[in-house]
Amino acid sequence: MKILFAGIIARYPFGGVTWCSLMYLLGLRALGHEVFYIEDTGECVYDPILNTRATDPIYGTTYINNALEPYGLGDRWSFVNYDGGYHGRTADEVRRFAADADLFINLSGGSWFWRDEYVRIPHKVFIDSDPAFTQLAIAKAEPWYVDFFQRFDHLFTFGSNIGTPASPIPTGAFTWRKTWQPVTMDDWRTDTAPRDRFTSVMTWQIESFADVGGNKDQEFVKFIELPSKTPQRFELAINGPQALLRQYGWDTADAMAVSRTPPEYRAFIQESKAEFGVAKHTYVANRSGWFSDRTECYLAAGRPALVQDTGWTAHLPSGEGLLAFSNMDEALAGIDRINSDYNMHARRASEIAHAHFDARVVLPRLLETATR
Repeated sequence: MKILFAGIIARYPFGGVTWCSLMYLLGLRALGHEVFYIEDTGECVYDPILNTRATDPIYGTTYINNALEPYGLGDRWSFVNYDGGYHGRTADEVRRFAADADLFINLSGGSWFWRDEYVRIPHKVFIDSDPAFTQLAIAKAEPWYVDFFQRFDHLFTFGSNIGTPASPIPTGAFTWRKTWQPVTMDDWRTDTAPRDRFTSVMTWQIESFADVGGNKDQEFVKFIELPSKTPQRFELAINGPQALLRQYGWDTADAMAVSRTPPEYRAFIQESKAEFGVAKHTYVANRSGWFSDRTECYLAAGRPALVQDTGWTAHLPSGEGLLAFSNMDEALAGIDRINSDYNMHARRASEIAHAHFDARVVLPRLLETATR
């Protein structure tokens, strides 16, 4: 198939966000499909060097090319600036690709436009990486926003409980199908010896969806005293109150620096002993079943993960390699369990990634539904 894929690499030019789109592109290509990346959000790019939204898209377009070119995709992308200008491949080249494309995949609002060339593609799907936030926004949204989602043939979400009795999140007339972020396993395999740190990469608060939900800070404060209760060391690559966290015994690093490029983000994960991950309050409170693409990468690297339960435990194994917690006692028990037989948990982490998140497992299921 020919697949036009919309993502947000330039909108959020950091390693974790980039890997989300990149692993779709690489996974689809490995299955024999022809892929093309488009970014068409109508927004300015974020320039982390200047720490501003930039009308000149040069940082974002250079970033896209640097991310895709090493994988042979340097000529397979186009970025549409807020002013309508095309960068990378031209507007005519995008239209020619789309003219006989079979599938349009929109990840996380990689395009907020329904241009004629997108509409004419026979199969169109949206993949929601912010479950609960997305559905709550739709429930209170203006008509144009609702209409945007109505024009897709299928809607997918990383929230495995969305639309089920397990979660109170309203879905209205929409049907959301469960999927996971696909992981290209070979890109995460490593022989690197881990440091003795449980780590994570996180943003304390986000700007988007501020009117419909709660952020990670609301959950993290419940566990802020964790370092004082265990000899295990932690390091958070965080965009947030680093001084406060250090007062409570957390080692910190600048999340933007750690995530500057896909290789730097991957190296941080591969050098970690395990992940300690807290979820956004809205994911937890609404039992959305959200599971982090970041956690999948830890598992794929053979790094165990101890992550907050959002309801994902109804859909994924928990106890070896991947462990859930909901309170301080469970978090402490999980740390002890991982440390008591680290090699076993590392092995199980990799096995879980292969069984549940491998692009060769996730993408054929997605495509089967997407092209019905």
